[in-house]
Amino acid sequence: MTRTPGPGFRPTHVVPPHGMPAWEAPDPARPTVPLDPLLPVQLVERRGDWGHVLCANGWAAWVDGRLLLAVPEDPPAPDGPADPEGTADPRPLLARAEQALADYRSAVEELAAGGVDGEDFHDRTEGLRIGIVVDGESMWIYDAGQERWLYGDGRRLGTYATDRPVAAVDESGRAPTRLVAPEGERR
Repeated sequence: MTRTPGPGFRPTHVVPPHGMPAWEAPDPARPTVPLDPLLPVQLVERRGDWGHVLCANGWAAWVDGRLLLAVPEDPPAPDGPADPEGTADPRPLLARAEQALADYRSAVEELAAGGVDGEDFHDRTEGLRIGIVVDGESMWIYDAGQERWLYGDGRRLGTYATDRPVAAVDESGRAPTRLVAPEGERR
């Protein structure tokens, strides 16, 4: 069943960094297209270990809900404490994203011109990871070196989500600026 997300689609979870299989129904005999790594999804229903997720484009599927990575309720306040990993200034990450995009564009242009084949294209793009969303003054950018998403307002960045282990979790099971695996799945 496909649902159409309303305005303001708000993900509750992210697909694990290596992607994950998906099913049309909570039945292992009905596989469908796997979900991409780090895809934001909204968990709309749970049935035991199964989780029914909705994607921003309206596509829905069933997944192993235990593997989803929860996202915090809200982005960190940009005027909060400085990021402990020294990424308060967004410009270096933006420069790295620009360079990775330029490298990818160059590889695509060579592939389109017939200068490289599919295998060479794969080799040239292997390991490239880019992620950036800009919505007015708000920005979410993926830091591939630290395997985390950061949120910022143009002046400061703070960690928004990561797949690294979480040191401190509040009583609700959430860390304010980090991904938290569901209970029993923390590393």
